[in-house]
Amino acid sequence: MADVRLSVQKVLQAGLTPVYTGSLTATTVDYVFKNNGRVFIHAKKAGAGDCTATVTTPVTVDGKAVADLAVTVVATTGDKMIGPLPPAIFNDGNGDARVMFSEITGLTVGIFEL
Repeated sequence: MADVRLSVQKVLQAGLTPVYTGSLTATTVDYVFKNNGRVFIHAKKAGAGDCTATVTTPVTVDGKAVADLAVTVVATTGDKMIGPLPPAIFNDGNGDARVMFSEITGLTVGIFEL
């Protein structure tokens, strides 16, 4: 399946009315977004199952892979902010970070830049 791009919303001094993406397409795709190191993911879960948000780390140190960041968003009332995400660890060659979600029923996600 192709990557799905998520829009980054910039938080301004005047405030922001956040927009969340619901009805995510699948658990088998990478959701990608531009990351400048001041970006974080806000994941909220209303569905009955827990969700693991896994932010991939495409880098290696001394030939060893850096472990992905995995955060559990609990069922029904889960509400997690994940980040900020240092680009040297989380970005691919295009300046994008990638996250996958293990369970998407009742999951809404927003990507925000401070």
